[in-house]
Amino acid sequence: MTAIGTDLARRDGTVKVTGTATYAYEAPVERPAYAHPVQATIARGRIRDIEIEDAETLDGVLTVLTPDNAERLADTDDKELAVLQSDEVAFRGQLVGVVVAETSEVAREAAGLVRVTYDEAEHDAELATERGSYVPEQLNAGYPTESAQGDVDAAMASAETTIERTYTTAMYHNNPLEPHTTTALWDGDSLTLWDSTQGVHPLRSTIAPIFGLDEERVRVICPYVGGGFGSKGTAHANVTLATLAARAVPGRPVRLALTRQQMFSLAGYRTPTIQRMRLAADADGRLSAIAIDVVEQTSRIKEYAEQTGTPTRIMYAAENRSVTHRLVPLDVPVPSWMRAPGDCPGMFGPEVAMDELAERLGVDPIELRIRNEPSVDPDTGKPFSSRNLVACLLAGADRFDWADRDLRPGVRRSGDWLVGTGVAASTYPVHRMPASTAVIRREAGRYVVEIGAADLGTGTWTTLPQIAADALDVPVSDVEVRIGDTRYPMASVAGGSSGMTTWGSAVVEAARAFRDKFGQDPADGDEADGSVGPADEDHAMHAFGAQFVEAHVHADTGELRVPRLLGVFAAGRIINPRTARSQFIGGMTMGLSMALHEHSVLDPRTGHVVNHDLAEYHVSVNADVTDVEATWIDEHDPYVNAMGSKGIGEIGIVGTAAAVSNAVWHATGVRVRDLPITLDKVLAALP
Repeated sequence: MTAIGTDLARRDGTVKVTGTATYAYEAPVERPAYAHPVQATIARGRIRDIEIEDAETLDGVLTVLTPDNAERLADTDDKELAVLQSDEVAFRGQLVGVVVAETSEVAREAAGLVRVTYDEAEHDAELATERGSYVPEQLNAGYPTESAQGDVDAAMASAETTIERTYTTAMYHNNPLEPHTTTALWDGDSLTLWDSTQGVHPLRSTIAPIFGLDEERVRVICPYVGGGFGSKGTAHANVTLATLAARAVPGRPVRLALTRQQMFSLAGYRTPTIQRMRLAADADGRLSAIAIDVVEQTSRIKEYAEQTGTPTRIMYAAENRSVTHRLVPLDVPVPSWMRAPGDCPGMFGPEVAMDELAERLGVDPIELRIRNEPSVDPDTGKPFSSRNLVACLLAGADRFDWADRDLRPGVRRSGDWLVGTGVAASTYPVHRMPASTAVIRREAGRYVVEIGAADLGTGTWTTLPQIAADALDVPVSDVEVRIGDTRYPMASVAGGSSGMTTWGSAVVEAARAFRDKFGQDPADGDEADGSVGPADEDHAMHAFGAQFVEAHVHADTGELRVPRLLGVFAAGRIINPRTARSQFIGGMTMGLSMALHEHSVLDPRTGHVVNHDLAEYHVSVNADVTDVEATWIDEHDPYVNAMGSKGIGEIGIVGTAAAVSNAVWHATGVRVRDLPITLDKVLAALP
C-alpha cells in the first residue's frame, strides 16, 4: 500500500476549526492563577527601586516578584532566560517583575501599579556598518563564519562586467496567531509545563538545569501549536517567568500568555542585515567571482549570529568566492530563529544582484542562472544528492509565459498600472537531526506510533501516520500517532525543515524493526522502536525552487500590487500534497509580506519597536495578491532519507522578496535594494 503521496485531509483539522483543540493556555488544570509581566521602560541601566505596595494591596493579587525577592536560579549562564536575577537592564522590554493574581485582569491591572525607577545609562540600538562590529566564532547551526576560495579582489579587477551593490533587509517579528503561552504547575520538586513550543524535549533540556532539576522531573506537554515560524523553537524568558511564578504560589498552576506587544521584546526576531554583494562575470555572464559581506546585529547579553551568507556558498559556480559575517552588539532584545534563518534574508542580496547583472549584460535572468549552474557543490566539492534548480526555473517559465517577456523595464502597461515580472531562485538545506526515537505498538487492533514530535501547523498529525502506514504496508486508517509530550520517546525540535526528515526516519526504522520481529500478524502488546540513523556525509543535500512574480505599480501613486505569485519547487518526495501545498504557499505569503510590508521600526532613541502590534506591523492579506500558486516537480533522491523527502516548511519564503523586487524593477525601471518595497521608494523615480 502506498500511503506516502496521498492527498489526505488533516487529522487535526476538525478539532481546530471547532475550537476543541487544547492549547497551552487552556491546559486542564484546577484553580489556575494568572501572571502578567512588568517590563523595563529603558534600554540600558540599572533598577534603583521597585515599589510594589500598591500592586500587593489590590484585591486578588497573590504575589509580586522582582529581582529583590525572586528565587535564585540554579543556572544563569543564559542571560535571556535568567529572569529576575539581577538589577541590570540590558534592553527595553526586559522582564523586571511579574504579578500573580486570581484573574488575568487583576494581574494586568496590578502590573500597571508597580513603580520602577532606574539609573539610566547611555545605550546604542542602531545597526550600522561603522559601529563596533566583531567576527563571531561560528554562526547559527554551527556554520563557519567566513569562507574563501581563490581571489575575489583580483577577479573583480580583471572582469569584463562587475556588480557591487549593498542590500538591506529589515528587522522582522514572527507574530504567530497563538502568542507565546505557558501553564506551569509544581508538584513538590516535579514540574509540568504546558507550553506552546516547537520541541517538548528540547524545552525540557533547557528548563531543567535552570531550576536544578533532573530532566525526568520535568514534563512538557504540547499537542497543538498555533504557529511559531521558529520563534517557539527555543525557550524564551516567558517560560522561566511562568515557572518562577508557579513556584511562588505553591499548589497553584499559573497561566502566562504574552500580549502581542510583549512578544516584540521577549520572543525573538530576525536581525536586520546589511549585505555587500560583489559579482564578476565575463561577457556571457559566466561568473568568475561571487562574494557577500554581511553585517547584522546581536544583543549584548546573548550572541545570535544569523547564517545569512550561507546560500551564497552553494548557489552558483564561480572559481573565486568569499563569504564573511560581522556582528554589531547592541542594547536590544535577543534575535532568534525566524522561518528559514540565514537563507531567507541571505538570498535577497544575491538574487537581486543576479538580476542586476542580467540587466547589465542584456541576458534573460533565467538564462543567466542556468549558465552558472554548478556541477558539484561549490563550497565542499561534494556531488549534490539531487539538484533540480534548472528544472524549477524552466517549469516555472513555461507556466508563467516567460518567453513573451520583454527584457526592457517600464514598457508594459495596463491602464494606469506599470506591469513587470521577476524571478528569483530559492534553496534550503536538508537537515536531519542526530537523535529521535519512535515506538510502534500493536494496541486494540491498531498500530500506535509514539514520538515526542511537534505539529506547529505543518501537518505532523497527518503525515507521520502516512509514513508509518507506508513502512508497515497497512492502511493509514489503521495507524494512530501520539505526539507532543515528553512521556513519549525523544524527538528533535520542529525547526530547520528537519521534522519529517528526522521523525519520519525514526518511524521507518521502528516499522522495519516491528515487521522483522512480528511479521504481518502481530498481537496486541507487540512493540518495537527505532532511532534515526547516521546521515549521508558524501553528498550535498538541498531543496531548490524558483519564484515568479507579476507586479503592478500605479504610475501616479506608486501603489504596489502583486496579482500573481508562482513557486515551483524540487523538494524530494512529497509526503502529502495537501499539507505540502499549504506549507509552500504559507512560506511564499510570508516572503511577499517581507517584500511589501513587514518592518519592525525600532526607535534608536529609546530602543523600542514602535509598531509593536498587528495594527501597525503590517503583513500580507488576501487583498495583496490575487493568485498564489505552488507546485513541484517529481524528484527522486535516494540519499536524503528512507522516505526520499526534503523539508518544505521554509523554502517557500526564500527568494520570494527578491522576485518581487526584480518584478518591481521590470515594471518601473526603479531598483529597490532596501526592504520593504514601499511606494515612497519608487514614487519619485517613476517614469
